[in-house]
Amino acid sequence: MMDRSRYAALFLSESREHLNLCNQLLLEWERDPKASEPVTGIFRAMHTLKGMAGAMGFTNLTELAHRTETLLDILRSAPGASIEFHDLLFRVVDALEAGVSQAVAGGDEQLDFRALLAELDDVSNSSPATGSWAVDTRARVEEPVGPEPGRVVRVAIRSDAPMRGARALIALRRAESLGRVTAVRPAPAGFEHEEFDGRFSFRLESESADHAVVEAIGSVGDVASVSFGEEAASTSAGATSAATGRSRQIRVDLARLDSLMNQVGELVVAKGRLAELITADGSPELQAVSARIGRVVGEMQTEVIQARMTPVWQVFDRFPRVVRDLSRQLGKRIAFQVEGEEIELDRALLDEIGDPLLHLLRNAVDHGIEPPTERKQQGKPPEGRIVLSASRDRSAVAIQVSDDGRGIDRARILAKAIKEGVVDKGTASLTDDQLLRVLARPGFSTATNVTDVSGRGVGMDAVVSRLRGLGGSLQFESTVGQGTTFTLRIPSTLAILRALLARVGSERYAVPLASVAETVEYVSSAVVSLHGKEALVLRDLVIPTVHLRERVGAEGARPPGRPPTLILEVGGQRAALVVDALVGQQEVVVEAFDGPSGMLPIFSGATILGDGEPVLILDPAALV
Repeated sequence: MMDRSRYAALFLSESREHLNLCNQLLLEWERDPKASEPVTGIFRAMHTLKGMAGAMGFTNLTELAHRTETLLDILRSAPGASIEFHDLLFRVVDALEAGVSQAVAGGDEQLDFRALLAELDDVSNSSPATGSWAVDTRARVEEPVGPEPGRVVRVAIRSDAPMRGARALIALRRAESLGRVTAVRPAPAGFEHEEFDGRFSFRLESESADHAVVEAIGSVGDVASVSFGEEAASTSAGATSAATGRSRQIRVDLARLDSLMNQVGELVVAKGRLAELITADGSPELQAVSARIGRVVGEMQTEVIQARMTPVWQVFDRFPRVVRDLSRQLGKRIAFQVEGEEIELDRALLDEIGDPLLHLLRNAVDHGIEPPTERKQQGKPPEGRIVLSASRDRSAVAIQVSDDGRGIDRARILAKAIKEGVVDKGTASLTDDQLLRVLARPGFSTATNVTDVSGRGVGMDAVVSRLRGLGGSLQFESTVGQGTTFTLRIPSTLAILRALLARVGSERYAVPLASVAETVEYVSSAVVSLHGKEALVLRDLVIPTVHLRERVGAEGARPPGRPPTLILEVGGQRAALVVDALVGQQEVVVEAFDGPSGMLPIFSGATILGDGEPVLILDPAALV
């Protein structure tokens, strides 16, 4: 017997991709019940999942996918499916998502889908039967590769590929998306057998060109070759990929990339130390070697960082379903739009922003968007609008959650904050900064009732804390009656950054260079008072000052002369950071750390410089 555990991770990953696709297509189908493309896409995804589960020997998963496929085959030719069908299919996808994880953990036999299977059978039996779209793959076993219409296509899966049978089934589904597939040899049922060597053929009736067929099948991954005709020469999938501009891809465990990133980080530190030693030595030959090592390490660093970059759609894609379910639960109508899905983030960062975004979206649905009747009374369309978008912002990524709802009622929040003693009784209004601090205070909530959606005063503080831990920031804009926009700004990667080293007293600190707009001198004649606080006038701009010496409690006298000042800019806000001296620029490897109790919340991490000394990294968002 084949050891299925070797392929468990691949099965889990690809199953989740297909189920995620089902969720997206179900949402499309729900918006346009008469559309045929979504249900056909769901059918194909379910068919592929059935084949993969069968190859893994997961009987219960296979049965649920098969019964769902049977219903979908009927619904494909019955446009205008009712909302009950959609709800049932959503529940099936949820059950499969949970079942896939349980099956991989060894619990397929404990899966109990009897209630869902009965519902699927009831719906299937009460619907008129229609023509089948290749539901039973064994129905094609006896079809000979003879004088039939279409091209003969021969595919070979790499001999060392995991789950060759599942790969072959996926390749067959890709071919079926291009046209009619017949005469499959060996029969798809044989793909699941241990002796299947990864080679199969079929006839394809399609108007797609040969290169398009090769591209579609080759995109499955682990395809060694695709050829046409009875004795046609093999066309390398890799070569064709290069010819059509596609790059070959493999799956790599993130832990390996993390380890590689750590090693590159050590190289960067060693490179800096080597450069310092050679500068002191003065040997031209050693300096040349050091410069070459620096270039190679820099190129390696760039490649490793790029390998870790992942499109944000891999997290964004799960939110449409969340918004849909929550809006139905609360009796609201919401159009959810996603933009900038192609923007890339470090995989480690992408995993961390999922929960903060989920909270902001739930907030927008629950607190932001009004019920349809209330929106009509205000002259708004009954359907609210929520937009989740990502965009580049210099060396960072800006992710926005915006809605066209009721906005934030500052007066109400101020009254609640005064009542709870969060702000002074004499406070007349809250600035954006103060409002965000109040909202992010643990336990603070304006909800009158505690529900399973909100009201316990948790969430916003976790959002701010998580972003600070990632070296990011949170800003918002809100207008009563018009809506609210929250903006998360986070670095593209936390692994390595370019920093400006500043000294205060005897200590050095690293400031992320991406947040430094410019450096100037602190001139007393340019200092003014703004709302009782010191500020610096720079080209008609009044910028609040932050004296790092005072913030960190540095000892000793300030050096004479005009101290250097860093103009920090984060999300359109500026601050003038006054330091004792600037030491230089350097690439630093970011090390996360848990600061001791009572430590100032102005640090986002630490690093080791080339001379072996530890240095704290300042958080520009906390200073601004």
